[in-house]
Amino acid sequence: MKIKIFTIMTLAIALFMSACGKSDADLTKAATDKLAADKVVGVTVAVKDGVATLTGEVADVTVKSKAETSVKAVEGIKSVDVSKVTLKPLPTPAPVSEDKMLEGTVNEALRKKGITGVTVTVSNGEITLSGTVDKAKVPEVMMAANEAKPKKVINNLNK
Repeated sequence: MKIKIFTIMTLAIALFMSACGKSDADLTKAATDKLAADKVVGVTVAVKDGVATLTGEVADVTVKSKAETSVKAVEGIKSVDVSKVTLKPLPTPAPVSEDKMLEGTVNEALRKKGITGVTVTVSNGEITLSGTVDKAKVPEVMMAANEAKPKKVINNLNK
C-alpha cells in the first residue's frame, strides 16, 4: 500500500513540475544562448512571465528581425518585445571639399558650352586650366572659371 501511495505521489510531483514549465531565469539563459548561437550581437534579453524583452543597439533592421525570430524559437517564450532595440545611426558622409565643388562647377559650365580639351584642377581654391583649346574659346573658358568664384585662375591653356 505504501508503495502505491509513494508511486502516485512521485507521478503527481513529476506531472506538477513538468506543468510548471521553465523559470524566467532558465528562459533568459536559453534565449541568450540562442542569440549567441545565431551570432546576433548587441542585443540582451530579459524574460518576465514568459515574455522576452530585447534591448540594445543593432546595425540594421535585419539584425533586429533575426534577434526576434531567434528568441521566438525558444520553447517557453510566449512573446517577444523588440521595441527597446534601436538601430545605430548611419554615419554622416564626409562633406565634399570646396576644391572638388569648384572643379565640378567649372567642368559642368564647360560641358554646357560644348568646350572640350580643357583640364581643370583646383588646389586651395585656385583653379588651374590646362590643355588645348581654340583661341576664340579662351574667353568663354576664363568666364566659366571666374563664375565659380575661385581665389585665383591660372591660365596654362595652349591656344
